[in-house]
Amino acid sequence: MPAPDNAPVPVALPRPLSLFPLRTVLFPGGLLPLKVFEARYLDLMSHCLRSGDPFGVLCLKSGASAGPGGGPVVLEEVGVLARVDQVDAEQAGILRVNCTGLSRFRRQGPARQRDDDLWVCDAVAFPDDASRLPAATMFDTVQALQRAIASLRAQGVLPFAEPFRLDDAGWVANRWCELLPIGLAAKQKLMELEDPVIRLSLVDAYLRDKRVVV
Repeated sequence: MPAPDNAPVPVALPRPLSLFPLRTVLFPGGLLPLKVFEARYLDLMSHCLRSGDPFGVLCLKSGASAGPGGGPVVLEEVGVLARVDQVDAEQAGILRVNCTGLSRFRRQGPARQRDDDLWVCDAVAFPDDASRLPAATMFDTVQALQRAIASLRAQGVLPFAEPFRLDDAGWVANRWCELLPIGLAAKQKLMELEDPVIRLSLVDAYLRDKRVVV
């Protein structure tokens, strides 16, 4: 089955790939709002807007992302490319940036800092999730996500980009992973899984264990 037109598509990776380490796990198709004020990241956003290049989001396992003094920086090996969609100047020297997660990538070798303190690495892209229908046994989990979306919309909150792809196992799993109150290490493992059906089955098991889905 071909992937939907709005599914994340593989992106040619810049060499080296510029990185934005964060204490979060970005998922393909996810929304990423950023408040940018450091010079290295202001320059990165400007470059991405001019060139159309994505940047890489890697979860920061330990250390400080803002220069020396916070211990050694340790980054995950697998991350997600981010596309800059919208930039607003909140005030002089501060940008509000809206981004969208694209394909996953794997870091090749260690990340390194340039003279301007921007982290970069060599990387290769993952294939995107194959478009797979959720199994019939996952129907309740799909319906629960639909209800959660309706509830959030009623509160004036919409954390997901439209259109909603409730017929795609990977999309459903990724959106649940963004909502669930689980640790970064667990989210990272789920994001790295290459089989979207397995990812959704693990989410389904968690929801049933917590009695969110019965």
